[in-house]
Amino acid sequence: MQPHITVVGLGSGNEDQLTLGVWKLLQAADKLYLRTDQHPMVTMLTMNNIAYESFDALYESHDTFEGVYEAIAGELIALAKSATAGIIYAVPGHPMVAEMTVQLLRDRCSQEGITLQLLGGESFLDQAFLRLGFDPIDGFQLLNGTALSVHSLNPQLHTVIGQVYDTFTASDAKLTLMELYPDDMEVVVGHALGVVGEEKIHRIPLFELDHLQDYGNLSLVWIPRTDEDKLRNRTFARLHEIVEVLRSPEGCPWDREQTHQSLRKNLIEEAYEVLETFDEEDPDHMAEELGDLLLQIMLHSQIEAEEGGFTVLDVIEALNEKLIRRHPHVFGEALAGDANEALQNWQQIKQEEKRQKGIDPEELPLLSGVPRELPGLMKAYKLQKKAAAVGFDWNRLEDVLEVVESELAEVKEAIAQFSKKEQQEEIGDLLFSVVNLARFLKVEPEEAMTGANRKFFERFGYIEKQLRLKGKNFDQTDLQEMESLWQEAKKVLYIDNN
Repeated sequence: MQPHITVVGLGSGNEDQLTLGVWKLLQAADKLYLRTDQHPMVTMLTMNNIAYESFDALYESHDTFEGVYEAIAGELIALAKSATAGIIYAVPGHPMVAEMTVQLLRDRCSQEGITLQLLGGESFLDQAFLRLGFDPIDGFQLLNGTALSVHSLNPQLHTVIGQVYDTFTASDAKLTLMELYPDDMEVVVGHALGVVGEEKIHRIPLFELDHLQDYGNLSLVWIPRTDEDKLRNRTFARLHEIVEVLRSPEGCPWDREQTHQSLRKNLIEEAYEVLETFDEEDPDHMAEELGDLLLQIMLHSQIEAEEGGFTVLDVIEALNEKLIRRHPHVFGEALAGDANEALQNWQQIKQEEKRQKGIDPEELPLLSGVPRELPGLMKAYKLQKKAAAVGFDWNRLEDVLEVVESELAEVKEAIAQFSKKEQQEEIGDLLFSVVNLARFLKVEPEEAMTGANRKFFERFGYIEKQLRLKGKNFDQTDLQEMESLWQEAKKVLYIDNN
């Protein structure tokens, strides 16, 4: 006879809810095994002289639940193979609801030549629907309290969190929930729902979730669904929906008219506004500007979605796959001891991706790969860096300074003798040589320029403020007075900034 395991559900704990078919099997069982004897139905088994063995001892001999469940499944398979008749394995609730040992048996029994039969029982969800009074058709999800992630949360779904065994699990769940939900939002904790004399239902603010001391094997947490804007506005789905509405016929006339080309300058401006916040000590402002930049990505994605190109979900998918693919030292088996090795991995994988697209990296121009639309100083820096990598570079600082001085002399000559077009060309050469000097000194020219702009802004603002204090405007002053205030600003602002 082929080895046989029958898995039955003991229900939610109320003996009146136990199915007749399961009860008959329990009474007739030759060998009955329980995952745990910590369940209200065990009392009924004892009262009816039904013998059983439990696997509770395995919980003490393993450090993780996963280890316990693996051990239980292994023992059941061994017991089934050695038994002369089939064995009965009873689990709390329903065999297919939050029961990892059953999932392991489903995966392994066929490979081991064992017949596996499952018989349902009332799960804790049945009592949750009854006792808490919500209909899952409105939108429902069941999550594991021992592995809760904020990325799984959706405020528009009723959320039941099972396997909240103790205050430690409740504390971890609370911290995760508070990433999305307000601290004082009411949540419901249910213990032994539907079990006469043992049921407890607590309605408490979220921040008190780990204050309760009566958690156990039959505990759950319920967060009612809500369409409240404050919560929905913290989800990516809501952002996606809003952008779709803005671009719809019923949306905003300005947003509807935008194209990739018309939004070019907006994308650049928003990126630079984000950069400005890096020098401020204002996280709220940074969050706001990052949001404005994210909006540009959403708008461009929505334009493509309307034209049948791609959606923002395609953008996210491609990015996720690229990040995983280019970080084999994180998501694979490659090694990277430091940032340089990680960067080398990244570059090697980029080259391989090009080959897979039919592009030979060896045949590409050395200076390819520098974005055409980069700001001038940044683009010059990257071009020079690529050229320097193959030895096209000066060896001494003195040589670089000579080039800068030579280019400055050519600018002076162009001013004296040549046209505006030639003057522009010579000024470009001078700027390019200054970028080369910055690179040689390991100074980011764009950052240096940003600092110079900021310094000019502050000093000129000081001049304007001092004139105002004197009751003057710019029409009532001259260059000599402004130069004097400029020199004063250099001293005053230097002291303030240091």
